[in-house]
Formats: sequence, structure tokens, C-alpha cells
Amino acid sequence: MWMVRGDSGRLYEEFRDQRVVALGWIELAHVAKPGVSKDKLAEVFAARRPDLKPGSILAGASQVWRYINKVEKGDKVITYNPSARRYLVGTIEGDLTVEQNPSLPGMSLLRATRWDHEIDRDDLSVSTKNSLGSTMTFFQVPPAAAAEIFRVATGKSGPGAHNASNIPATDEESSEETDDLLQSLEAKAVEFIKDKISQLDWDEMQELVAGILRAMGYKTRVAKQGPDRGADIVASPDGLGFENPRIVVEVKHRSGSMGSKEVRSFLGGRHKDDRGLYVSTGGFSKDARYEADRASIPVTLWELDDIVRALVDYYETVDSETRRLVPLKRLYWPA
Repeated sequence: MWMVRGDSGRLYEEFRDQRVVALGWIELAHVAKPGVSKDKLAEVFAARRPDLKPGSILAGASQVWRYINKVEKGDKVITYNPSARRYLVGTIEGDLTVEQNPSLPGMSLLRATRWDHEIDRDDLSVSTKNSLGSTMTFFQVPPAAAAEIFRVATGKSGPGAHNASNIPATDEESSEETDDLLQSLEAKAVEFIKDKISQLDWDEMQELVAGILRAMGYKTRVAKQGPDRGADIVASPDGLGFENPRIVVEVKHRSGSMGSKEVRSFLGGRHKDDRGLYVSTGGFSKDARYEADRASIPVTLWELDDIVRALVDYYETVDSETRRLVPLKRLYWPA
């Protein structure tokens, strides 16, 4: 089983709708043919991208080499949507094709894929979540994790891992993983913080967002349960909403993504001097983002990734009540 991350997960819907997986590295498209050597890919990549460090050149060339030469029809494949915290699980059905697909900007190395299942991250064990946390765009899923993913997706016991999962990692590949360790730890930390935040109930999520806004320097007024007319939180310099900028906040804590209808409803009745913050732990559809872009007032959309980023950035200044909702520990790493 192989993990393919499309633009850090932002191409999840495109992969699903186009029935493909794809890699970028457009600099290597013209030499991406079965049998190409890793050295040749590294040579071309270094010539095209002199700004990159040797380690990044080797890591990119190695991932492309494995994608070209090791993936076979029938192999299992998985991709991840970090906003919705869901995985697509499928089967490679096509040989490598090199083309420019307008729906997949920057992606040039495609393989036709049949997507069979969609599973929630919360349905997987901690060890499997941890094994899927690498920041690498393309990597082999460990056999034990592949077996659990297969079991969760199908409800059956089975190998889960295909032929590729039995290929031992080479020393070079292990070195690449070591070089990528810090980034991997950071990525895993973000995912585990998202797991923690997702376990909050709606009231706690509302308080978390309000706490982050207070750490940013605003005073907040949090609505009680009941009809809120699209304003769960009002943040402003004075805390009353009289002084500008007045930020009106809507918090949706659910698994489904918000669409254009919900964003339009939120915008309705907003004052021309208001600023909008729409928080959705389930993410937003493309239409919802388009609706926000064309809104008559400034609107910011926050997904889980944005919440985590803001929480980490301001964690030193958030109040004790907010810290109790999501307790974090600082990790020191050699500079």
C-alpha cells in the first residue's frame, strides 16, 4: 500500500473525482519513464532546481523513482484530506501516464485509480495514525498499518498490504526518513493536536476559538446556547462590539464540510463594517470558498489546520481556561 499526498492533501477531492493519484515534480516529467535510474532523476532535478539542497534533491528523485518503477497495477493506495480528517483507500488500475491535467495543477505523473472506500482518521489506532504522519509526498505504508486500514475499510481481515509493502527499506531510504524526521514530527504533532481538538464538544470548541482570539488581543463575547443569528462569538477591542474592527464569528463543529449556502447565511445581515470569521472543523467546499472570496465584507475561513496553527502560534499567551481545553507540551530540538 502506498500513500500519495496531493499538494499536502489539498487535491483530495480532485483525486477522487478524476479517479487518479498524481505526483508533481514537473521538472522530471520529460524523463519519467519506466526503467529510469535514480541517479538520472537526481541529475535532472539538480540541474532544474539549483536552489534546493542535496538532501531535498535526493529525496524528491527517490520518491519519483519509486513511484515510476515500484508501483504496479493492483497495488493499494491511500490519500488524505487533513481538513476533513478522512482517507480515501483505493486500487491502482493504470500504468504511469505523463500529462498536464487542468484539474490537477502542477501534477504531471498520473495513475488511474479506483477509489473503493473512505474512512475516518478517528477509526484508526494511534500507531497507524503515527505511521501515516510522514511529510513525504509519496511513501510505502508499513504492512501492519496497511492491514488495519484494509480491515477498517472493508470490515474484513486481510493482508491490506500489497507486494510493495514487503519490500524492505534500503539504507538510502532510511537516511531520507532520518533527514525528514523533524518535519515528520511536526506534521505528526499537528495531526495529534487536531485529534485532540476534534474530541471537544461544541461548547468547548466555541470557547477554544474565543480563547485564541483573546490571545490575539481581542476581547470576546460568547453567545449562550440557542438562536444566535449567525454569531457564536463577537470579538472587538472593547469586548462590546462597539469599537472596530468588530469580528463576528460562527463556529461549526461537525464532520461535514460547509457549503456556499451556509456561508451565504452567515453573511446575511452582517454590517458593512463587520469582519467575518467562519470556523468549520469539517472544512469548506470549493463553492463555499468562492462565496467567501466574493463577499461584500472581509471573511476568513478557518479549518482545523488553521485552528491548530493559531493555537500553536499564540499558545504562550492563551489563558489557563483555554490551555485546559487543549494541553500542549513544548518540544526542544537541536538547532
